[in-house]
Amino acid sequence: MYPAVAVTLVFFGCCSNVVFLELLARTFPGCGNIVTFAQFLFIALEGFIFESDFGRKRPAIPLRHYIIMVTMFFTVSVVNNYALNLNISMPLHMIFRSGSLIASMVLGIIILNKRYSASKYLSIALVSVGIFICTMMSAKQMTSSPKSSEEEGLIAFLWWLLGIAALTFALLMSARMGIFQETLYKEYGKHSKEALFYNHALPLPGFLLLAPDIYNHAVLFTESEPYQVPLVGIQMPVMWFYLFMNVITQYVCIRGVFILTTECPSLTVTLVVTLRKFLSLIFSILYFKNPFTTWHWMGTLLVFGGTLLYTEVWNHFLPALSKGKDAKKD
Repeated sequence: MYPAVAVTLVFFGCCSNVVFLELLARTFPGCGNIVTFAQFLFIALEGFIFESDFGRKRPAIPLRHYIIMVTMFFTVSVVNNYALNLNISMPLHMIFRSGSLIASMVLGIIILNKRYSASKYLSIALVSVGIFICTMMSAKQMTSSPKSSEEEGLIAFLWWLLGIAALTFALLMSARMGIFQETLYKEYGKHSKEALFYNHALPLPGFLLLAPDIYNHAVLFTESEPYQVPLVGIQMPVMWFYLFMNVITQYVCIRGVFILTTECPSLTVTLVVTLRKFLSLIFSILYFKNPFTTWHWMGTLLVFGGTLLYTEVWNHFLPALSKGKDAKKD
């Protein structure tokens, strides 16, 4: 039952989280800092109570390692959210972050001297081409917009380039963090819940640097139109409701992934997360009517097809199918 529950939590939590994030970002594109702070604060409080036992439980992994990990994790989270304020659309944001396989493979070769099979290199090539196509098509839309002057279009394009650079940096930093976590778990064992707590608790003082921006958006959220919360019957500003639901669904998503990693092999985890990203992308396009051309669809299929090839899912399904056919013949 646990894997089924985990898959349900991942699909429900992660997909609905993207919806509430886009509702927030469409109204206030620069609200990434307050969203990240709220998510970190909630998960840190939950971990402080249930994981660290109000600070009485000593960590299995030394804090000095967590400080390094947290610095990378905090940087990745802030940069990814801030990219939405740099003319980066939500579909492109999700597609670009799917390039984590590329970053992981490149850094694995450079840092860990890893070598991969031909199918792995092919899958990475498919993902790279898919991201390149989507990126170029988005760039074309940015520069060919008839609603702005030539000067405004150039400025928007430069901001978009900065957003692409931010996403690239976050992608590489996230891959480096994954390699760092892998080496820590080999040395000290897997402590995912503990890592989840410290990754969200230790960065909280860093948000003091972002306090003015967080406060300004909190004021804007408070001034948003009132919303009648279903079933509960209370009224609150609609942006605060979106933020609350974003935090809750983010927690459900992370918990689902945690249960999945403890109950299922990594192949299943990768496949579920990939399908979740694809469904989130499709829903974002259809529900929010984001501009998506045939080239975008082609790039998307290449990205997710390459990801599935990387997991070698076909090598696991084909033997099962052949066994089923043999059983029918007998």
